[in-house]
Amino acid sequence: MTLHRLTRRIRIARPAAEVFAWHERPGAFERLQPPWEQVEVIARSGGIRDGATVSLRTKAGPVWLRWDVVHGDYLAGVQFRDRQRRGPFKYWEHLHRVEPDGPEASILVDDISYALPGGAAGALAAPMVRRRLERMFDYRHAVTKSDLEAANGRPGVRSLRVLVSGASGLVGRTLVPLLTTQGHSVVRLVRRAAAGPDEARWDPVRGTIDLTGAGRIDAVVNLAGAGIADGRWSVPRRREILESRVSGTRTLVAALARLPDRPEVLINASAVGFYGDRGDELLHESAAGGRGFLAEVCQAWEAELAAAEAIGVRTVALRTGMVLTPAGGALARLLPLVHCGLSGRLGSGQQWTGWITPDDLSGLMLAAMTDARWRGPVNAVAPEVVRQREFASVLGRVLGRPAFLPTPAWALKLGLGEMAQELLLSSARVEPTKALALGYAYRHRSLFAALTHMLGRTVSL
Repeated sequence: MTLHRLTRRIRIARPAAEVFAWHERPGAFERLQPPWEQVEVIARSGGIRDGATVSLRTKAGPVWLRWDVVHGDYLAGVQFRDRQRRGPFKYWEHLHRVEPDGPEASILVDDISYALPGGAAGALAAPMVRRRLERMFDYRHAVTKSDLEAANGRPGVRSLRVLVSGASGLVGRTLVPLLTTQGHSVVRLVRRAAAGPDEARWDPVRGTIDLTGAGRIDAVVNLAGAGIADGRWSVPRRREILESRVSGTRTLVAALARLPDRPEVLINASAVGFYGDRGDELLHESAAGGRGFLAEVCQAWEAELAAAEAIGVRTVALRTGMVLTPAGGALARLLPLVHCGLSGRLGSGQQWTGWITPDDLSGLMLAAMTDARWRGPVNAVAPEVVRQREFASVLGRVLGRPAFLPTPAWALKLGLGEMAQELLLSSARVEPTKALALGYAYRHRSLFAALTHMLGRTVSL
Protein backbone atom coordinates (compact mmCIF):
# COMPACT_ATOMS: atom_id res chain seq x y z
CA MET A 1 0.00 0.00 0.00
CA THR A 2 1.42 3.37 -1.05
CA LEU A 3 0.80 5.94 1.66
CA HIS A 4 0.52 9.61 0.69
CA ARG A 5 0.76 12.54 3.07
CA LEU A 6 -0.48 16.12 2.85
CA THR A 7 0.21 18.70 5.56
CA ARG A 8 -1.22 22.22 5.60
CA ARG A 9 -0.47 24.95 8.18
CA ILE A 10 -1.86 28.42 8.66
CA ARG A 11 -1.33 31.09 11.30
CA ILE A 12 -4.49 32.54 12.83
CA ALA A 13 -4.39 35.68 14.96
CA ARG A 14 -6.56 34.17 17.70
CA PRO A 15 -5.59 32.13 20.78
CA ALA A 16 -5.32 28.36 20.35
CA ALA A 17 -8.22 27.65 22.73
CA GLU A 18 -10.52 29.84 20.68
CA VAL A 19 -9.48 28.23 17.39
CA PHE A 20 -10.11 24.76 18.78
CA ALA A 21 -13.46 25.79 20.28
CA TRP A 22 -14.58 27.02 16.83
CA HIS A 23 -14.20 23.47 15.50
CA GLU A 24 -16.51 22.13 18.22
CA ARG A 25 -19.41 24.45 17.43
CA PRO A 26 -22.39 23.41 15.29
CA GLY A 27 -21.89 24.37 11.65
CA ALA A 28 -18.09 24.08 11.58
CA PHE A 29 -18.22 21.11 9.19
CA GLU A 30 -20.54 23.02 6.84
CA ARG A 31 -18.33 26.12 6.93
CA LEU A 32 -15.37 24.04 5.79
CA GLN A 33 -17.00 22.47 2.73
CA PRO A 34 -15.83 24.07 -0.55
CA PRO A 35 -18.79 25.22 -2.66
CA TRP A 36 -17.51 23.36 -5.73
CA GLU A 37 -17.61 20.02 -3.86
CA GLN A 38 -20.93 18.19 -3.62
CA VAL A 39 -21.12 16.83 -0.09
CA GLU A 40 -24.23 15.87 1.87
CA VAL A 41 -24.31 14.85 5.52
CA ILE A 42 -26.38 11.68 6.04
CA ALA A 43 -25.95 11.36 9.82
CA ARG A 44 -23.70 12.51 12.63
CA SER A 45 -23.40 12.09 16.37
CA GLY A 46 -21.16 13.19 19.21
CA GLY A 47 -19.42 16.27 17.82
CA ILE A 48 -15.65 15.73 17.45
CA ARG A 49 -14.93 13.78 20.63
CA ASP A 50 -13.76 10.17 20.76
CA GLY A 51 -16.28 7.81 19.19
CA ALA A 52 -18.24 10.54 17.40
CA THR A 53 -19.19 9.65 13.83
CA VAL A 54 -20.05 11.42 10.59
CA SER A 55 -21.63 9.72 7.59
CA LEU A 56 -21.83 11.62 4.35
CA ARG A 57 -21.99 11.13 0.64
CA THR A 58 -19.74 12.89 -1.81
CA LYS A 59 -19.75 13.06 -5.58
CA ALA A 60 -16.81 11.92 -7.70
CA GLY A 61 -17.73 12.69 -11.30
CA PRO A 62 -21.20 11.23 -11.89
CA VAL A 63 -20.93 8.78 -8.97
CA TRP A 64 -22.10 9.36 -5.39
CA LEU A 65 -19.85 7.69 -2.78
CA ARG A 66 -20.62 6.94 0.86
CA TRP A 67 -18.02 8.08 3.40
CA ASP A 68 -18.13 7.13 7.10
CA VAL A 69 -15.54 8.48 9.53
CA VAL A 70 -15.07 8.14 13.28
CA HIS A 71 -13.31 10.67 15.53
CA GLY A 72 -10.59 9.73 17.99
CA ASP A 73 -7.46 10.95 19.82
CA TYR A 74 -9.43 13.90 21.17
CA LEU A 75 -7.39 16.19 23.40
CA ALA A 76 -9.36 19.23 24.54
CA GLY A 77 -7.99 22.46 23.11
CA VAL A 78 -5.27 20.64 21.17
CA GLN A 79 -6.33 18.02 18.61
CA PHE A 80 -8.75 15.43 17.24
CA ARG A 81 -8.43 12.83 14.48
CA ASP A 82 -10.74 11.44 11.76
CA ARG A 83 -10.36 7.85 10.59
CA GLN A 84 -12.24 6.39 7.65
CA ARG A 85 -14.31 3.31 8.40
CA ARG A 86 -15.84 3.15 4.94
CA GLY A 87 -15.31 5.36 1.93
CA PRO A 88 -13.56 6.19 -1.31
CA PHE A 89 -10.00 5.82 0.04
CA LYS A 90 -8.20 2.60 0.80
CA TYR A 91 -6.93 4.35 3.93
CA TRP A 92 -7.64 7.82 5.36
CA GLU A 93 -6.52 9.46 8.59
CA HIS A 94 -6.76 13.19 9.25
CA LEU A 95 -5.23 14.89 12.30
CA HIS A 96 -6.56 18.36 13.19
CA ARG A 97 -4.16 20.10 15.57
CA VAL A 98 -3.92 23.61 17.03
CA GLU A 99 -0.51 24.79 18.26
CA PRO A 100 -0.08 28.01 20.30
CA ASP A 101 1.99 30.74 18.67
CA GLY A 102 2.22 33.11 21.62
CA PRO A 103 -0.75 34.09 23.79
CA GLU A 104 -2.80 35.74 21.02
CA ALA A 105 -2.15 33.53 17.96
CA SER A 106 -1.96 29.91 16.93
CA ILE A 107 -1.03 27.57 14.09
CA LEU A 108 -3.77 25.38 12.65
CA VAL A 109 -2.33 22.13 11.26
CA ASP A 110 -4.15 19.64 9.04
CA ASP A 111 -2.09 16.47 8.60
CA ILE A 112 -3.61 13.87 6.26
CA SER A 113 -2.35 10.39 5.48
CA TYR A 114 -4.17 8.48 2.77
CA ALA A 115 -3.90 5.59 0.33
CA LEU A 116 -5.80 5.18 -2.92
CA PRO A 117 -7.61 2.06 -4.08
CA GLY A 118 -7.30 0.52 -7.51
CA GLY A 119 -3.64 -0.46 -7.72
CA ALA A 120 -2.11 0.97 -10.92
CA ALA A 121 -5.24 2.99 -11.69
CA GLY A 122 -5.04 4.57 -8.24
CA ALA A 123 -1.40 5.45 -8.81
CA LEU A 124 -2.31 7.24 -12.04
CA ALA A 125 -5.01 9.21 -10.23
CA ALA A 126 -2.70 10.22 -7.36
CA PRO A 127 -1.61 13.63 -8.77
CA MET A 128 -5.24 14.60 -9.47
CA VAL A 129 -6.36 13.52 -5.98
CA ARG A 130 -3.56 15.52 -4.37
CA ARG A 131 -4.47 18.66 -6.33
CA ARG A 132 -8.10 18.24 -5.27
CA LEU A 133 -7.09 17.92 -1.62
CA GLU A 134 -4.77 20.93 -1.86
CA ARG A 135 -7.59 23.06 -3.29
CA MET A 136 -9.91 21.87 -0.54
CA PHE A 137 -7.57 22.61 2.35
CA ASP A 138 -6.47 25.97 0.96
CA TYR A 139 -10.16 26.93 0.94
CA ARG A 140 -10.78 25.51 4.41
CA HIS A 141 -7.86 27.41 5.91
CA ALA A 142 -8.90 30.68 4.27
CA VAL A 143 -12.43 30.35 5.67
CA THR A 144 -11.29 29.33 9.16
CA LYS A 145 -8.84 32.20 9.39
CA SER A 146 -11.35 34.77 8.13
CA ASP A 147 -14.14 33.54 10.39
CA LEU A 148 -12.00 33.55 13.52
CA GLU A 149 -10.30 36.87 12.87
CA ALA A 150 -13.58 38.65 12.14
CA ALA A 151 -14.59 41.13 14.83
CA ASN A 152 -17.90 39.38 15.48
CA GLY A 153 -16.13 36.15 16.35
CA ARG A 154 -14.32 37.55 19.37
CA PRO A 155 -15.24 36.92 23.00
CA GLY A 156 -17.60 39.46 24.53
CA VAL A 157 -20.06 39.63 21.63
CA ARG A 158 -23.52 38.78 22.96
CA SER A 159 -24.96 35.49 21.76
CA LEU A 160 -28.13 36.04 19.72
CA ARG A 161 -31.06 33.78 18.94
CA VAL A 162 -31.86 34.30 15.27
CA LEU A 163 -35.02 33.33 13.38
CA VAL A 164 -34.24 32.58 9.72
CA SER A 165 -36.61 32.00 6.82
CA GLY A 166 -35.14 30.52 3.65
CA ALA A 167 -32.44 28.78 5.73
CA SER A 168 -32.08 25.94 3.21
CA GLY A 169 -31.62 28.28 0.25
CA LEU A 170 -28.44 29.41 -1.46
CA VAL A 171 -27.69 32.22 1.02
CA GLY A 172 -29.18 30.50 4.07
CA ARG A 173 -26.81 27.54 3.68
CA THR A 174 -23.90 29.93 4.29
CA LEU A 175 -25.55 32.20 6.84
CA VAL A 176 -26.75 29.54 9.30
CA PRO A 177 -23.38 27.81 9.89
CA LEU A 178 -21.64 31.20 10.04
CA LEU A 179 -24.02 32.25 12.81
CA THR A 180 -23.66 29.04 14.81
CA THR A 181 -19.86 28.94 14.59
CA GLN A 182 -19.82 32.56 15.79
CA GLY A 183 -21.66 31.43 18.93
CA HIS A 184 -25.24 32.34 17.99
CA SER A 185 -28.24 29.99 17.85
CA VAL A 186 -30.69 29.64 14.96
CA VAL A 187 -34.38 28.82 14.68
CA ARG A 188 -35.33 27.83 11.13
CA LEU A 189 -38.74 28.61 9.67
CA VAL A 190 -39.94 25.51 7.79
CA ARG A 191 -43.04 24.61 5.78
CA ARG A 192 -43.29 20.89 6.50
CA ALA A 193 -46.06 19.67 8.80
CA ALA A 194 -43.87 18.61 11.71
CA ALA A 195 -41.24 21.08 12.88
CA GLY A 196 -38.15 19.58 14.52
CA PRO A 197 -35.82 20.95 17.21
CA ASP A 198 -34.85 24.59 16.63
CA GLU A 199 -37.52 24.90 13.95
CA ALA A 200 -40.82 26.78 13.71
CA ARG A 201 -43.55 26.06 11.19
CA TRP A 202 -45.03 28.61 8.82
CA ASP A 203 -47.00 28.87 5.59
CA PRO A 204 -46.23 32.25 4.03
CA VAL A 205 -48.81 31.77 1.26
CA ARG A 206 -51.67 31.20 3.70
CA GLY A 207 -50.28 33.72 6.15
CA THR A 208 -49.86 31.33 9.09
CA ILE A 209 -46.92 31.01 11.46
CA ASP A 210 -46.37 29.36 14.84
CA LEU A 211 -43.64 30.82 17.05
CA THR A 212 -44.97 29.44 20.33
CA GLY A 213 -42.02 27.10 20.82
CA ALA A 214 -39.34 29.34 19.33
CA GLY A 215 -38.33 30.97 22.61
CA ARG A 216 -36.68 34.36 22.78
CA ILE A 217 -35.90 35.85 19.35
CA ASP A 218 -33.25 38.59 19.17
CA ALA A 219 -33.00 38.98 15.39
CA VAL A 220 -34.85 37.85 12.27
CA VAL A 221 -33.46 37.24 8.78
CA ASN A 222 -36.05 36.89 6.02
CA LEU A 223 -34.65 35.23 2.88
CA ALA A 224 -37.80 33.50 1.66
CA GLY A 225 -39.18 34.01 -1.85
CA ALA A 226 -39.83 32.13 -5.09
CA GLY A 227 -36.75 31.85 -7.33
CA ILE A 228 -36.43 34.79 -9.72
CA ALA A 229 -34.64 32.81 -12.45
CA ASP A 230 -36.34 29.43 -12.02
CA GLY A 231 -38.58 29.78 -15.08
CA ARG A 232 -39.95 32.16 -17.71
CA TRP A 233 -41.97 35.06 -16.35
CA SER A 234 -45.46 33.99 -17.27
CA VAL A 235 -48.31 35.90 -15.64
CA PRO A 236 -48.76 33.21 -12.91
CA ARG A 237 -45.01 33.08 -12.32
CA ARG A 238 -44.76 36.86 -11.93
CA ARG A 239 -47.60 36.74 -9.42
CA GLU A 240 -45.85 33.99 -7.46
CA ILE A 241 -42.54 35.91 -7.38
CA LEU A 242 -44.25 39.03 -6.04
CA GLU A 243 -46.69 37.43 -3.61
CA SER A 244 -44.15 35.03 -2.10
CA ARG A 245 -42.09 38.04 -1.00
CA VAL A 246 -44.82 40.45 0.01
CA SER A 247 -47.05 37.87 1.73
CA GLY A 248 -44.13 36.16 3.44
CA THR A 249 -42.77 39.41 4.86
CA ARG A 250 -46.25 40.55 5.91
CA THR A 251 -46.88 37.23 7.68
CA LEU A 252 -43.55 37.45 9.48
CA VAL A 253 -44.04 41.04 10.64
CA ALA A 254 -47.55 40.28 11.89
CA ALA A 255 -46.16 37.38 13.95
CA LEU A 256 -43.44 39.61 15.43
CA ALA A 257 -46.08 42.15 16.45
CA ARG A 258 -47.79 39.46 18.54
CA LEU A 259 -44.65 38.56 20.51
CA PRO A 260 -44.44 39.92 24.06
CA ASP A 261 -40.68 40.49 23.58
CA ARG A 262 -40.02 41.63 20.06
CA PRO A 263 -36.71 41.11 18.28
CA GLU A 264 -34.31 44.00 17.98
CA VAL A 265 -33.87 43.78 14.21
CA LEU A 266 -35.44 42.37 11.05
CA ILE A 267 -33.04 41.91 8.13
CA ASN A 268 -34.95 41.48 4.90
CA ALA A 269 -33.64 40.40 1.52
CA SER A 270 -34.06 42.73 -1.44
CA ALA A 271 -32.03 43.16 -4.62
CA VAL A 272 -30.25 45.73 -6.77
CA GLY A 273 -33.17 45.17 -9.14
CA PHE A 274 -34.78 47.88 -6.97
CA TYR A 275 -33.01 50.48 -9.12
CA GLY A 276 -34.07 49.14 -12.52
CA ASP A 277 -31.97 49.77 -15.65
CA ARG A 278 -29.95 52.92 -14.89
CA GLY A 279 -27.05 52.86 -17.36
CA ASP A 280 -23.90 54.53 -15.97
CA GLU A 281 -25.64 56.39 -13.13
CA LEU A 282 -23.85 55.90 -9.81
CA LEU A 283 -26.37 54.44 -7.37
CA HIS A 284 -26.18 54.95 -3.62
CA GLU A 285 -28.82 53.83 -1.14
CA SER A 286 -30.56 57.21 -1.41
CA ALA A 287 -31.27 56.75 -5.14
CA ALA A 288 -34.91 56.47 -6.17
CA GLY A 289 -36.40 53.18 -7.27
CA GLY A 290 -36.49 52.37 -10.95
CA ARG A 291 -38.96 50.84 -13.36
CA GLY A 292 -39.61 47.28 -14.46
CA PHE A 293 -40.96 44.11 -12.92
CA LEU A 294 -38.03 43.47 -10.56
CA ALA A 295 -37.99 47.09 -9.43
CA GLU A 296 -41.69 46.87 -8.61
CA VAL A 297 -41.17 43.61 -6.70
CA CYS A 298 -38.30 45.01 -4.63
CA GLN A 299 -40.13 48.25 -3.88
CA ALA A 300 -43.26 46.39 -2.75
CA TRP A 301 -41.12 44.01 -0.72
CA GLU A 302 -39.29 46.80 1.10
CA ALA A 303 -42.55 48.68 1.72
CA GLU A 304 -43.67 45.84 4.00
CA LEU A 305 -40.90 46.76 6.43
CA ALA A 306 -42.69 49.95 7.48
CA ALA A 307 -45.02 47.86 9.66
CA ALA A 308 -42.02 46.41 11.52
CA GLU A 309 -40.56 49.87 12.12
CA ALA A 310 -43.96 50.94 13.45
CA ILE A 311 -43.78 48.34 16.24
CA GLY A 312 -40.24 49.31 17.21
CA VAL A 313 -38.23 46.71 15.27
CA ARG A 314 -35.17 48.09 13.50
CA THR A 315 -35.19 47.02 9.83
CA VAL A 316 -32.47 46.54 7.25
CA ALA A 317 -33.18 45.87 3.55
CA LEU A 318 -30.19 44.28 1.83
CA ARG A 319 -30.22 45.14 -1.88
CA THR A 320 -28.17 42.21 -3.09
CA GLY A 321 -26.23 41.84 -6.31
CA MET A 322 -25.28 38.58 -8.03
CA VAL A 323 -24.29 36.05 -5.36
CA LEU A 324 -21.11 34.36 -6.58
CA THR A 325 -21.04 30.64 -5.82
CA PRO A 326 -20.65 27.52 -7.95
CA ALA A 327 -23.25 25.88 -5.71
CA GLY A 328 -26.14 27.63 -7.47
CA GLY A 329 -27.48 30.82 -8.99
CA ALA A 330 -26.14 32.69 -12.00
CA LEU A 331 -22.50 31.63 -11.64
CA ALA A 332 -23.37 27.93 -11.49
CA ARG A 333 -25.30 28.28 -14.75
CA LEU A 334 -22.41 30.07 -16.44
CA LEU A 335 -19.67 27.60 -15.47
CA PRO A 336 -20.49 24.79 -17.96
CA LEU A 337 -20.47 27.32 -20.81
CA VAL A 338 -17.15 28.81 -19.69
CA HIS A 339 -15.54 25.38 -19.38
CA CYS A 340 -16.60 24.67 -22.99
CA GLY A 341 -15.23 27.99 -24.23
CA LEU A 342 -18.74 29.20 -25.09
CA SER A 343 -18.85 32.34 -22.97
CA GLY A 344 -18.27 36.03 -23.50
CA ARG A 345 -20.09 39.31 -23.18
CA LEU A 346 -23.88 39.36 -22.99
CA GLY A 347 -25.44 41.92 -25.29
CA SER A 348 -23.21 44.99 -25.46
CA GLY A 349 -21.30 43.94 -22.34
CA GLN A 350 -21.42 47.57 -21.19
CA GLN A 351 -23.97 46.96 -18.43
CA TRP A 352 -22.72 47.26 -14.85
CA THR A 353 -22.88 44.12 -12.70
CA GLY A 354 -22.93 44.23 -8.91
CA TRP A 355 -21.83 41.02 -7.19
CA ILE A 356 -20.98 39.66 -3.73
CA THR A 357 -19.74 36.37 -2.24
CA PRO A 358 -21.99 34.37 0.13
CA ASP A 359 -19.49 34.93 2.96
CA ASP A 360 -19.63 38.70 2.58
CA LEU A 361 -23.40 38.74 2.21
CA SER A 362 -23.71 36.69 5.40
CA GLY A 363 -21.10 38.92 7.02
CA LEU A 364 -23.19 41.99 6.22
CA MET A 365 -26.19 40.32 7.85
CA LEU A 366 -24.19 39.49 10.95
CA ALA A 367 -22.89 43.06 11.17
CA ALA A 368 -26.45 44.39 10.82
CA MET A 369 -27.60 42.15 13.70
CA THR A 370 -24.93 43.30 16.13
CA ASP A 371 -24.64 47.02 15.28
CA ALA A 372 -27.67 49.29 15.77
CA ARG A 373 -26.26 51.83 13.30
CA TRP A 374 -27.33 49.58 10.43
CA ARG A 375 -30.80 50.66 9.36
CA GLY A 376 -32.83 51.05 6.17
CA PRO A 377 -31.63 50.06 2.69
CA VAL A 378 -28.07 48.72 2.33
CA ASN A 379 -26.45 47.96 -1.02
CA ALA A 380 -25.16 44.41 -0.52
CA VAL A 381 -22.50 44.34 -3.23
CA ALA A 382 -18.71 44.26 -3.26
CA PRO A 383 -16.83 47.56 -3.69
CA GLU A 384 -15.62 46.59 -7.19
CA VAL A 385 -18.65 46.79 -9.47
CA VAL A 386 -17.68 45.78 -13.01
CA ARG A 387 -19.08 45.90 -16.51
CA GLN A 388 -20.44 42.61 -17.73
CA ARG A 389 -17.74 42.19 -20.39
CA GLU A 390 -15.09 42.52 -17.66
CA PHE A 391 -16.94 39.97 -15.53
CA ALA A 392 -16.85 37.50 -18.44
CA SER A 393 -13.15 38.19 -19.03
CA VAL A 394 -12.12 37.71 -15.40
CA LEU A 395 -14.16 34.52 -15.07
CA GLY A 396 -12.53 33.12 -18.21
CA ARG A 397 -9.06 34.03 -16.93
CA VAL A 398 -9.66 32.36 -13.54
CA LEU A 399 -10.82 29.16 -15.25
CA GLY A 400 -8.18 29.31 -17.98
CA ARG A 401 -10.78 29.39 -20.74
CA PRO A 402 -11.43 31.82 -23.60
CA ALA A 403 -14.27 34.32 -23.17
CA PHE A 404 -14.64 35.87 -26.60
CA LEU A 405 -17.94 34.40 -27.85
CA PRO A 406 -20.64 37.09 -27.46
CA THR A 407 -24.30 36.35 -27.01
CA PRO A 408 -26.44 38.97 -28.77
CA ALA A 409 -29.27 40.62 -26.86
CA TRP A 410 -31.88 39.35 -29.30
CA ALA A 411 -30.87 35.73 -28.66
CA LEU A 412 -31.15 36.18 -24.89
CA LYS A 413 -34.57 37.78 -25.23
CA LEU A 414 -35.72 35.03 -27.58
CA GLY A 415 -34.70 32.35 -25.12
CA LEU A 416 -35.63 34.00 -21.83
CA GLY A 417 -38.12 36.72 -22.66
CA GLU A 418 -38.45 39.71 -20.33
CA MET A 419 -36.26 37.99 -17.75
CA ALA A 420 -33.23 38.39 -20.04
CA GLN A 421 -33.62 42.17 -20.19
CA GLU A 422 -33.98 42.64 -16.43
CA LEU A 423 -31.54 40.02 -15.16
CA LEU A 424 -28.81 39.98 -17.81
CA LEU A 425 -28.95 43.13 -19.91
CA SER A 426 -29.97 45.88 -17.48
CA SER A 427 -27.30 48.05 -15.86
CA ALA A 428 -27.08 49.06 -12.19
CA ARG A 429 -23.83 50.74 -11.10
CA VAL A 430 -24.38 50.18 -7.40
CA GLU A 431 -21.93 51.20 -4.68
CA PRO A 432 -21.97 49.82 -1.09
CA THR A 433 -21.88 53.31 0.42
CA LYS A 434 -23.43 52.44 3.79
CA ALA A 435 -21.48 49.24 4.37
CA LEU A 436 -18.19 51.01 3.76
CA ALA A 437 -19.16 54.02 5.88
CA LEU A 438 -20.11 51.71 8.76
CA GLY A 439 -16.70 50.02 8.58
CA TYR A 440 -17.60 46.61 7.19
CA ALA A 441 -14.37 44.82 6.24
CA TYR A 442 -14.96 42.88 3.01
CA ARG A 443 -13.31 39.50 2.66
CA HIS A 444 -13.45 39.74 -1.13
CA ARG A 445 -13.23 43.26 -2.51
CA SER A 446 -12.18 42.39 -6.06
CA LEU A 447 -13.87 40.09 -8.55
CA PHE A 448 -10.62 38.25 -9.25
CA ALA A 449 -10.06 37.49 -5.54
CA ALA A 450 -13.66 36.40 -5.11
CA LEU A 451 -13.66 34.01 -8.06
CA THR A 452 -10.29 32.42 -7.26
CA HIS A 453 -11.51 31.75 -3.72
CA MET A 454 -15.00 30.52 -4.61
CA LEU A 455 -13.73 28.28 -7.42
CA GLY A 456 -10.59 27.08 -5.63
CA ARG A 457 -8.17 28.33 -8.27
CA THR A 458 -4.62 29.63 -8.04
CA VAL A 459 -4.07 32.09 -10.87
CA SER A 460 -1.64 34.98 -11.32
CA LEU A 461 -3.04 38.36 -12.24
